[in-house]
Amino acid sequence: MDDIKPDLNGFSFLIIEADPSSIKEAEKGLGDFGADIFAAKDYIDATDVLAHQHIQVVIAYINLIDENYIYMINDYKKVYPDSLFYVLVEDNFDNVDASESLARFVIDDYIKKPIEFTRFARMVEARIATPKDTRNTSLAIVKPSIKKVKPYFIFRSSIMQRILANLPQIAMSDQTVLVTGETGSGKEIVARAIHVLSKRMDGPFVPLNCGAIPDSLVESELFGHEKGSFTSAFRTKKGRFESADKGTLFLDEIGDMPLNLQIRLLRVLEEGQVSRVGSESPIPINVRVVAATRVDLEKAVEDKLFREDLYYRINVLRLNLPPLRERKEDISLLAVHFLERAFAEMSRMPPFPLLSLETIYILEQYPWKGNVRELRNIMTRIATILPSDTKRIFPFHILPHLKNKKPTDMQPVSDKETSGVFIPSGYNLAQAEELIIKETLKQTGYNKSKAASLLGINVRTLRRKLKAEDEFN
Repeated sequence: MDDIKPDLNGFSFLIIEADPSSIKEAEKGLGDFGADIFAAKDYIDATDVLAHQHIQVVIAYINLIDENYIYMINDYKKVYPDSLFYVLVEDNFDNVDASESLARFVIDDYIKKPIEFTRFARMVEARIATPKDTRNTSLAIVKPSIKKVKPYFIFRSSIMQRILANLPQIAMSDQTVLVTGETGSGKEIVARAIHVLSKRMDGPFVPLNCGAIPDSLVESELFGHEKGSFTSAFRTKKGRFESADKGTLFLDEIGDMPLNLQIRLLRVLEEGQVSRVGSESPIPINVRVVAATRVDLEKAVEDKLFREDLYYRINVLRLNLPPLRERKEDISLLAVHFLERAFAEMSRMPPFPLLSLETIYILEQYPWKGNVRELRNIMTRIATILPSDTKRIFPFHILPHLKNKKPTDMQPVSDKETSGVFIPSGYNLAQAEELIIKETLKQTGYNKSKAASLLGINVRTLRRKLKAEDEFN
């Protein structure tokens, strides 16, 4: 699809720019796609062009914009509501206050200098073809063969359609399933979907993260223990296998399970019965196991870190989830979903702010090392601190929250660079907002201007939120 040349025949552009070389560049770049180009070096020239020509797209360099331009474009849009107004900014432009002030008027998007004309032409095509941005907010999945999967996943990429096409059959089989993929790619969601779509849906779904529990406690957590079997065993306790009887046991990060317990797990899977720690009496169990891991188990087997016999026992049916960066078509859908969910939790009434196409482009170029989980957290953060009168979400709203602010240079960051705010489970959005603001202030040495810039809000908004927190506390 990227090989298809954009078609701007019949589209009229007005470039408001004082630099003659930039105008010539635009005339060449957009003219190659069939567009009619008009130029204006100032407000008087621009007014004259708009008075005599029907212009679909206006591009204005931000240094030229004042209130006269804003009122001129606003009046023009009242006559031609489908016309588009883009602000041209320098590549290093990061003035949150100026951007936010302009965004309250009639701006459709911000574009960086120098213009990438092919991408910009496609962006204009998409906006004029779908002026209400319905293609960006639609969460529909149209593939009939994966209709059953729809309640659990949001995607439209062909790679996810292929991977999840057989999920209903896998769920009904009752065989052990191994789900692989990077951290945050949705392995537990897959496991829960398998459970709900299976014959065990009325039974319990019991998760256990094998990497989050100390080695000394994993055995007790899995198999249970009898009272007095060790020093702190003050009472008899059921293990996760017993708790999952007639249901599904989800063993997350099974690759982190200690080797000495892997043989016990294999025996339980083979025999269908479990013995608690401190007891020799076997207890029959009827459990379906779904395992997940972020590590390469085949390599772990070669390195003698994972038992080969256990690997083949759990690797009966397999689903490998791609990282988010390999399913770019899904990013805008997921971003909209997480935003709308956060707005709903805040009791904010629709219509909700839309993502600009330039914002979507930046999100699609970002490496998303933390995958869907990272996207969810960032969209929740943006929704939490977004001014209530925002109509459209522009790049300046999201760039402060990304590791690297230049989308063209975005590369995965190293583990050393990875940092963030941990939001405990169960926190509401007001608590999350307070936590984010406090952490940002701490990182900037309590410099409110820098903190406001990182948060994508102006200093007045930050002061208002801090005052509200003080009054609440």
